[in-house]
Amino acid sequence: MNQNKTVLVFGSTGQQGGAVAKALRTNGWSVRAFVRQLGGAKAKALEAIGVGLHQGTFSDFSSIEKAMSGAYGVFSVQPSSGQGAHGISDEQELRYGKAIADIATAQGVQHLVYTSVAAAGKGKTGLGHFDSKTQIEDHIRRLGINSTIVRPVTFMEMLLLPGMGLEQGTFRFFMRPNQKMQFIAVDDIGKIVASVFAYPERFSGRTIEIAGDEITGNGLQEAFSRAGRKTITYQRFPDSLLQQNALLGRLAELVDDGRCAGVADINALRSEFGCLMTVEQWLAGAGKPLLRAALRAPAAAVALR
Repeated sequence: MNQNKTVLVFGSTGQQGGAVAKALRTNGWSVRAFVRQLGGAKAKALEAIGVGLHQGTFSDFSSIEKAMSGAYGVFSVQPSSGQGAHGISDEQELRYGKAIADIATAQGVQHLVYTSVAAAGKGKTGLGHFDSKTQIEDHIRRLGINSTIVRPVTFMEMLLLPGMGLEQGTFRFFMRPNQKMQFIAVDDIGKIVASVFAYPERFSGRTIEIAGDEITGNGLQEAFSRAGRKTITYQRFPDSLLQQNALLGRLAELVDDGRCAGVADINALRSEFGCLMTVEQWLAGAGKPLLRAALRAPAAAVALR
């Protein structure tokens, strides 16, 4: 039934968009990927599974219009402002997110799915890459297009970024040892979004915070120790670091007040979307090679101290 419906996926060479494109193809959808470079390795990997490639950039609205022509659905994600290899400003993220929604509305797209962030819609955070998403959400709701907004909590993949201390037998993150925080695997974001497109009558008009697991710092200590087969000790980022680094300090505050800790109803999500990975399940599967790499990372690669 989905073979005659095409979904245009933004960010398809990144984590969320890539997971969404693969999940949609698995479920029989025709998928177009909006990419910067047609010849890149990630673009070619998408092409190998039957994804059509459309070249363009967020700043070239005509390329967005061309890629979106005739599409049934659109998955919208932009680079978070100030982050990544193709970092953009807060103003650019806001402009691009609004423009995609406007073009989708003008072209008669039947379902727009926008991926936001768990901290959105809960008051100003003071962090542009969160607050811009709240503004994009508000803009989409005013347009009248059939839309669904998903708000993922922290990715499990972020747990294994350089600088968390695993190579030295420790793990550092934002929550306190007994404090709970929610996480989601990017593959589960793809699974959820594919279900949203499959059942528009159920999900249109909804804003859904999504998570797969809730775990404390001490729980992460146990999970990493079991998965890594060595003793890993959990510590919150030291106060000295949080005081020196304004971004990390503010993120810690948002975890403490709950906005970045996550408030998703995981049991309800599992009822709607099926099994969602726990941290331990993810570490035993997709996260396993990432954990191995983190455990043997050289000290020079550590970014956070």
